[in-house]
Amino acid sequence: MEYKDYYKILGVSKSATIDEIKKKYRKLARKYHPDVNPGDKNTASKFAEINEAHEVLSDPEKRKKYDTLGSNWQQYQNYRQGPPFSSNRRTSRGGSQYTFFEGDFDDLFGGIGAGFSDFFKTFFGDSFSGPDSSGKENRSIKGQDYKAELEMTLEEAYSRCVKIINVNNENLRITLKPGLKDGQTIKLKGKGGSVIQGGKKGDLYITIRIPLHPVYKRVDNDLFIEVPVDMYTMLLGGEKEIDVLSGRFKIKVPPETESGSTFRLKGKGFSVYNKSGSFGDLYVKVLMKTPKNLSDKEKKLIKELARLRNDR
Repeated sequence: MEYKDYYKILGVSKSATIDEIKKKYRKLARKYHPDVNPGDKNTASKFAEINEAHEVLSDPEKRKKYDTLGSNWQQYQNYRQGPPFSSNRRTSRGGSQYTFFEGDFDDLFGGIGAGFSDFFKTFFGDSFSGPDSSGKENRSIKGQDYKAELEMTLEEAYSRCVKIINVNNENLRITLKPGLKDGQTIKLKGKGGSVIQGGKKGDLYITIRIPLHPVYKRVDNDLFIEVPVDMYTMLLGGEKEIDVLSGRFKIKVPPETESGSTFRLKGKGFSVYNKSGSFGDLYVKVLMKTPKNLSDKEKKLIKELARLRNDR
């Protein structure tokens, strides 16, 4: 049985930190992942070795036990195949002496490790996912997490919508909750990369991108909009019909409203994420629209109005 030098497999020193080990693992996993190299058996075998090395070296307890065993791994193999040895018992073989660990080496290595190399299973047992014979829960290797971006309009983000996204040449149909924000990341469990050892699939993280809207400005769950209103309605008062994301809505404009005045419409803003039926507010800024192409009669009336104001 071939000895597995996990440090050499990952290309790290024996003094490497956990962060250095994980960083190197992620780099190698991306390079040799089966999804990136479909049908390549050599790559799949390399990926399995990388996963195995990472499983041991990224766990401080397993790494310590692996380092403790060191070059005595062959003695442990003989121990499993022959009679047990007691604590510190020394046996002469060709003039050499060997010191054996007291107790069960399955306990030393935690009794885990299905689907891995014979070297791994010799020391870690045959059970990898699920509880082992002692009732302890074992960890499984998780597939690579994927990241993607999804662009949607403000109108789509306002309401519940269905989108199709292509990830690793696979079309995924996803239903999105209303109220999503630009830059928000959602997680799709189990939609990431797979692993050849039977572990759990990775997850998919989708970052939402919502371009600026030509009409609405969004701040959290509130919406801001500017609406032109004719001079006569601004002076005499009346109603102005406007378009909002939920449909059309009428606002009341009081007489002698100044241009630039802002009205707050409670509950007419943007959907609140994960809170069905909750909405922010809509702020409507009214701007007086100056009339164009005045007729002679209109000009005359406006001059008369100006004279009346000046005579007061």
